Amino acid sequence: MAANDAFRDLFFEEAEDLLATLSDDLVRLSAGEFDNEIVHSIFRAVHSIKGSAGAFSLEELVDFAHRYETVLDGVRSDRLELTPDLFRVVQRSADHLAVLVEAARTEQETDRAVTETALAALDACLCAASATGADPMPTASETPEAGPAQEEPQFGFVPLSLDLDSLAQTGPQSFDICFRPHPSLYENGHEPALLLAQLAELGHLETEIDLSALPHWSAPEIVEQALSWKLRLATDATQDAIEEVFDFVDGLCDLTIQAEGNDMPETVVQNGAPIETATTKLAEPDAAPTATCIEAETAEPASAAKSVAAADTPRPTLRVDLDRIERLFNAVGELIINQSMIAQRVDDLQLHHDADMAVHVESYRLLARDIQEAVMAIRAQPVKPLFQRMSRIVREAADGTGKQAQLVMVGEGTEVDKTVIERLADPLTHMIRNSVDHGLEGPEQRCANGKDPVGTIWLSAAHRSGSVVITIRDDGGGLDREKVLGVAVKKGLVPAGADLSESEIDNLIFLPGFSTASATSLLSGRGVGLDVVRTAVQSLGGRVNIVSRPGKGTEFTIALPLTLAVLDGMLISVGNISMLVPISAVLETIRPLAGEVQAVGPDECLLSIRGRFVPVIDLAANLGVPRAVEADAPMLLLLVETEARGTCALLVDRVHDQRQVVIKGLESNYGHVPGVSAATVLGDGQIALILDPDAIVAQNHGAGLRAVIPS
Repeated sequence: MAANDAFRDLFFEEAEDLLATLSDDLVRLSAGEFDNEIVHSIFRAVHSIKGSAGAFSLEELVDFAHRYETVLDGVRSDRLELTPDLFRVVQRSADHLAVLVEAARTEQETDRAVTETALAALDACLCAASATGADPMPTASETPEAGPAQEEPQFGFVPLSLDLDSLAQTGPQSFDICFRPHPSLYENGHEPALLLAQLAELGHLETEIDLSALPHWSAPEIVEQALSWKLRLATDATQDAIEEVFDFVDGLCDLTIQAEGNDMPETVVQNGAPIETATTKLAEPDAAPTATCIEAETAEPASAAKSVAAADTPRPTLRVDLDRIERLFNAVGELIINQSMIAQRVDDLQLHHDADMAVHVESYRLLARDIQEAVMAIRAQPVKPLFQRMSRIVREAADGTGKQAQLVMVGEGTEVDKTVIERLADPLTHMIRNSVDHGLEGPEQRCANGKDPVGTIWLSAAHRSGSVVITIRDDGGGLDREKVLGVAVKKGLVPAGADLSESEIDNLIFLPGFSTASATSLLSGRGVGLDVVRTAVQSLGGRVNIVSRPGKGTEFTIALPLTLAVLDGMLISVGNISMLVPISAVLETIRPLAGEVQAVGPDECLLSIRGRFVPVIDLAANLGVPRAVEADAPMLLLLVETEARGTCALLVDRVHDQRQVVIKGLESNYGHVPGVSAATVLGDGQIALILDPDAIVAQNHGAGLRAVIPS
């Protein structure tokens, strides 16, 4: 990989982190937590993206980020009031900034018309501020004596009608700057010379280096910051522009900026936080300023300041190529298989009676399990970035449908395997758009129904019984079951006059080609319905369920495995074939007594258990394999929970034990097998099929069950 490509990849990784910070800060503002530091953080994120994008000549991204930060600068300097309308523009601008970053990363063309619309919205905010007398972007000529503000905003560029006489009268302003880098500045790859060069571009710069803290040349190691600079800058730029030069080293240096003629420094920063000088000295009118570029006197002891700084120090992280993690994960999978084979061989040779051998085998098993869990933790990521993307989807869908909607996120810190998160993005996007388009009513209808005109969509994630459960719920009108059934009949998806339960009607929306949209729009009406969602979720080994209440809203629940690499399963035998059933679906094992299993109809059987009846499914008949037990042998049932028919009982020949296995896909090497989701290698070298209980139930036929009903 070329060096430039490596730097480019690093830029996009950092841009992703900055966009996440930007999204977090916008959520805080949306929740009513207004703080100047939040606005500063948003500005710094946009400014950092702009600065880095310029190094790679991403002109469209740079231009948009520049206009965006102009508005943000107006907000943070109180030249623009953060009204609800302006906040919506700031939010949508953040969305479009993310789109531009992604387009630059994938080297795809963007819709220039969309960018122009976003820029026009930013310009409108600046024009509105100019019309009210505020100064959205001061230039070098604009002083208190320079007269009224320009009618048209210049967005940081010098206007052609610049008053040169006024400029000559005003002249540049001088700033005294003290700059002392910390060792962490160098450790992060920053170079003071580049910062000084950037300062020199703002005007005339005079530099003086302070070597007083430099240790003797014989010192074995320089452990404290030794060099500092005293700078004098004559410039037409504002102090904000000077501070922007040091944005990238915020928290990595001691910095003081003092305008000429001002007795007190306007900016004093140490360890990234403003420092307040001692109040006792400020009370003395003749006292000199107490803050210098070398030391800043504070009200707290140095030891306390160091402890606070240590507590705020972020935990170190390391970026690792995903291919390396995949190779490590595959190696760990083979290690688990090898451990199972050794344990099986020890049992076959009856060596488990040897105490030392048993201890070593168990230690090997525990160590392999610890390594596996550690590697899985490396792959695990919080769903927060995925959920944050859904905020943008909600805003885009609301704009496209003329509705008002907000997204409430719960449990965004829930961690899931990275592969699961990546493959969940498309179905989740489809469901969020569906909730806005079909779930929420328009503002007028919601008001007529006594609801808030702004609809709410809740997106939550949580760990439950070894799975991750993601819920999408809205407070809309719920499903119109009569309309859904009518559309299904009209499209020939169900026969006319079919007697369906409410749950069966609700699940019709997952059928291919189903759509209730009467006209094609940007979001619906093309016949690509929620069937793509169910297919995507099932390909992940999960299931999706729907619950709807008319007038109250609809809730979709997606249950997924935490990882696609390992599985906890119940090992069973059907015929002479070893199989596994995911332990998350298993409720219990049962040997029914006589009379507890009854035939219903020509080929259906029901198990009576604790006052209710559950259907019995013969796995051997469904999979087309001969039974390995005698016809008169007692039945052995595995009670499982399925999405399609709730609780069901699977008729099996034997139940062995519970074990964790490494999942091996079938489709890339063999093909799709109905009722089977994957396979694994057991300790004895056998290949065991991993069953999909939902698929088994969907293709259920009970032939042969009568012959095995106990009498």
